[in-house]
Amino acid sequence: MKTVTAAIVLKNRQVLLTRRASDQKLAGFWEFPGGKVEEGESLQECLQRELREELGVSSVVGEEIVTSKYHYQHGAINLVAMSADLLNEDLTLSVHDKAIWVPLADLMNYQLAPADIPIAAHLQEKFGEV
Repeated sequence: MKTVTAAIVLKNRQVLLTRRASDQKLAGFWEFPGGKVEEGESLQECLQRELREELGVSSVVGEEIVTSKYHYQHGAINLVAMSADLLNEDLTLSVHDKAIWVPLADLMNYQLAPADIPIAAHLQEKFGEV
């Protein structure tokens, strides 16, 4: 099972979502940005690297919020959602074709990647948006 990180970037009761580009696995699905942990990397280091590679931004990564395990056809993942603050919001997308700020109450209106759905539900519950 691969460990994958996901950034929970909150601002004004909104959270950052990114949409997978057409040439990516899970194309068209929305997700919390992040990616696979590489050997020897901490969860925090992974998420900082992924945000730099995928969005072109520096970040400060905080604590683990919740995890979600999911078995895709291409393999099982353990998705670890962590709080993150972006040091700037001038995003440069590489594996996504869109990035948006979504009100927590509206998260379930997006076609989220399956592993991200329990995380979105947890965020809504935690912040009283259900």
